[in-house]
Amino acid sequence: MSLLLCYITDRSQFAGDSAQQEARLLEKITECAATGVDYIQLREKDLSGRDLERLAERALNAFPGGAKTGLLINSRVDVALACVARGVHLPSHDISVRDARAVFRRAGVAPPIISVSCHTTEEVAQAEADGADFVVLGPVFEKAGQPGSEGLQLLSSACHIKPASGAPVRVLALGGVTLENAESCIRAGARGIAAIRLFQQNNAFDMVEKLRAIP
Repeated sequence: MSLLLCYITDRSQFAGDSAQQEARLLEKITECAATGVDYIQLREKDLSGRDLERLAERALNAFPGGAKTGLLINSRVDVALACVARGVHLPSHDISVRDARAVFRRAGVAPPIISVSCHTTEEVAQAEADGADFVVLGPVFEKAGQPGSEGLQLLSSACHIKPASGAPVRVLALGGVTLENAESCIRAGARGIAAIRLFQQNNAFDMVEKLRAIP
């Protein structure tokens, strides 16, 4: 079973002025899309709706031809619709998955991918009940990537929630995930990995190849 991989963007982590940071971000988006990362979550929360839409359009134009990667816009359903993104990622305590789907449906567009940030098993269960395509659960580890038994226990519990009906929602591990500890997330039941630094600060081709080689 192939891991679901999601690169979460943060242009502020790149060196340089705002223009240089955006240029580096677009280069990384191109790189990640070329590797076959499943989703790229555009998470530039400091931008206005108009600036986020402009960046999203540039990001989509940066995708290599034939790339199957989907662009998810953080929180802003209106921006996702305006730039024809693949879907939206909802932070915890944002609008519900059901409400977001209703907006897309009224707009007459293809069914979107909707993911949700979760921090508790209760939030995972609610996202599952609301029909999320996947959830991002974290933090699993401390920022330094050190083992966090509580985070792994939470991940395992979230991954083994018995759904009221249908298949359980896919849970992606987030927070301090490295190549060294990613396997423990998969053993705990995670269906994939979501990360900023893992993809943004490393060669994405190497990261994706090694992550997908985890048994």
